[in-house]
Amino acid sequence: MTVSVFVGTSLDGFIARRNGDFDFLPPGGGEPHGYNEFIASVDAIVIGRNTFEKVLTMGPWPYGNKRVVVLSSRPVDLSAAVGAVVEQMAGSPADIVSKLAASGAHHLYVDGGITIQEFLRAGLIQRLIITRVPVLIGEGIPLFGTLQRDLRLRHVATKHYPSGLVSSEYQVVA
Repeated sequence: MTVSVFVGTSLDGFIARRNGDFDFLPPGGGEPHGYNEFIASVDAIVIGRNTFEKVLTMGPWPYGNKRVVVLSSRPVDLSAAVGAVVEQMAGSPADIVSKLAASGAHHLYVDGGITIQEFLRAGLIQRLIITRVPVLIGEGIPLFGTLQRDLRLRHVATKHYPSGLVSSEYQVVA
């Protein structure tokens, strides 16, 4: 099982403003920067409840018919994701990965600040693709939180785009 992150941040490392807004990100994701190729390789998307609720406010469902797993220990109204393949799960990151692997998933895309942080702390993420947007927002929701120990990364590649986006891929060193 491969567990990956593909995320955009401000140059100062925030994935959203304090109120959860992403208005500093380029409209529609900006110019092509590998997301379509990445999402095509994914079997399931794992997001937290807050990310799910934010995605619902952003217009048409962005994940097509990809399997989306919303993590929450409280009931979630999934009916608002019209035409989507959405389910709810609860449990530790290891439990979630185990359940999804048992159901035939091979490549998971983990998204959402708290969810990414929990999966990193659990040692379950192998690949990080971080696209930095050339803007400083000063404060917001950070991509990374506290860790019990250093997390070593191996740089795989960095690409830059005419708009100023810079995308770097890292492999987590076991």
